[in-house]
Amino acid sequence: MGAWTPGPGVVVLPDGRSVRGRGLRAASPDGPDPELGVYLLGRRPPPRTWDHRWVRWPDFALPVSTPDALAALREAHARAGDERVEVACAGGTGRTGTALAVLAVLGGVPADDAVDWVRAHYRPGAVETPWQRWWVRRAADALGRRG
Repeated sequence: MGAWTPGPGVVVLPDGRSVRGRGLRAASPDGPDPELGVYLLGRRPPPRTWDHRWVRWPDFALPVSTPDALAALREAHARAGDERVEVACAGGTGRTGTALAVLAVLGGVPADDAVDWVRAHYRPGAVETPWQRWWVRRAADALGRRG
């Protein structure tokens, strides 16, 4: 068990937890495998040798089930304290950025600042659509973290 070392896609949340965001279409990054992967895809991902969760989430859209997505992201946040957690979609920008924004909220970023925070700390184009930005605020409300 262990946290990520600094590298491509690794984001350190304000509470000190680190999470790696990435796109699955890109080559696998160098280094160790994650201990938990949260995969945000429209269809089930291939099997992995590590623990993983599939959140059914079509490209450029919102999760099919907000409660399922929030449960996976709560688990990711909890385990990122001492495990390598990866969050990924196909391209690594829209869905991954949206999920990272919710993790940032869990890590202490105010909901209204979460998208800008992820764009500054992960990718400038993260969270691609207006409804993804809206969903970050809705998720924060559901988590009791709007402020």
